[in-house]
Amino acid sequence: MDKKFTMKEYVVLASLLFGLFFGAGNLIFPALMGQMAGSHTAAATFGFIITGVGLPLLGIIAISLSRSEGLYDLGCKVSRPYSLFFTCLLYLTIGPFFALPRTATVPYSVGVVPAVGKDSPVVLGVFSLCFFAAVLFFALRPSNILTNVGKIINPLFLAFLAVLVVMCFVKPMGSVSSSAPTGEYVAHPFFRGFLEGYNTMDALASLAFGIIIINAVRNLGVKEPKNIAKSTALAGVGCAVLMAVIYLALVVAGAQSRGIFEVQPDGGTLLNKLASHYFGGVGGVFLALMITLACLKTAIGLVTACAETFGEMFPNKLSYKAWAVVFTLISFTFANFGLVKIIAYSVPVLMFLYPLTIVIILVSLIGGLFNYHSTVYRWSIGFTMVPALFDGIKSLPPATVSALHLEGFIKSVGGFLPLSDIGMDWVVPAVVGFVVGLVLYALKSDKGQAAA
Repeated sequence: MDKKFTMKEYVVLASLLFGLFFGAGNLIFPALMGQMAGSHTAAATFGFIITGVGLPLLGIIAISLSRSEGLYDLGCKVSRPYSLFFTCLLYLTIGPFFALPRTATVPYSVGVVPAVGKDSPVVLGVFSLCFFAAVLFFALRPSNILTNVGKIINPLFLAFLAVLVVMCFVKPMGSVSSSAPTGEYVAHPFFRGFLEGYNTMDALASLAFGIIIINAVRNLGVKEPKNIAKSTALAGVGCAVLMAVIYLALVVAGAQSRGIFEVQPDGGTLLNKLASHYFGGVGGVFLALMITLACLKTAIGLVTACAETFGEMFPNKLSYKAWAVVFTLISFTFANFGLVKIIAYSVPVLMFLYPLTIVIILVSLIGGLFNYHSTVYRWSIGFTMVPALFDGIKSLPPATVSALHLEGFIKSVGGFLPLSDIGMDWVVPAVVGFVVGLVLYALKSDKGQAAA
């Protein structure tokens, strides 16, 4: 009989989940979203929490229910070539292409830019060089820094963040209701918030790191897949509630800041302004220090995870240390484009990856109905792939779209796909593909799980 967890064990699991998910992006995007959403904060926050909290939780449950041993194993339910492509792109996205460079540019924006008074490419280069040199040093040498920072720095940072948020509510800079929404938050705040949740990359991370929490549950004495999913879900609820509360507080703080500050270019700059407003220069310095150390821990973990994963997928190619050096160098290079550009060019990739991620999660959650047969997976993903690719192209920076003369293509395809105006044009094709897959599965004489 499987072991029943104590409350303390559930708290430990919830803490592990929170540590895996909560990073730099979880801070900067909700705060900036609040500034932009203004009086439409409630609808935007609801959409953000669905993709920023709900999907990551469902991703971990999907991994456990499908009895997959990780992202590659789950992707193989579509096919092995697709799984290799999907796994590589996902890890590169949450690793050296976007998330890892962001771990350097966020503390740079929060701490260094305000200290020197301007955004300097030279200063960014020096800071990111030192940052990634430290990352590589610890990634190549097992150390207690992950444990120490996780047990000391993260709690300190969260305590400071809690005090900052309380100050925002006790002495608000302005009224949320009086802040006019901007951009797409004027007409479609829920869907804009839904898409903004993509930027946390947590749903992608849930597929990449889901096996970690599942193994933790197994190591505590739970072996049955259903009980693993149940235990994971219960622990995840605690993590989800905490993350949702923090998101809501940051969004409200961001919206209130419109009473004093204009909409900032990025969330890192906004957080520094909030800290400096309430605590003076000391507050800004302390926030910068905490975020730098927290991002350092995250970066070390990401380099380690990416190097180990690529070492396993491509044996006899490069050693773990070689992969770690490669990923660190790529991250350093991309970091020097700056936070704003990293975010701008990460959006198209996320707009492509997220529909595929959402569909494979949702299909896996009900995969028991069709024995996780590859037919259903293939048709669902196949029909989702085309609009997902279109969403990626449509989300390219305007200058890139203009340079490639894609305006006519985007307009014509967007007029054909339903829900394209709100960025949800993948939904109808995904449903159609799923239904077609189910019908074809029902017509099969052999309804066993097909080989990938």
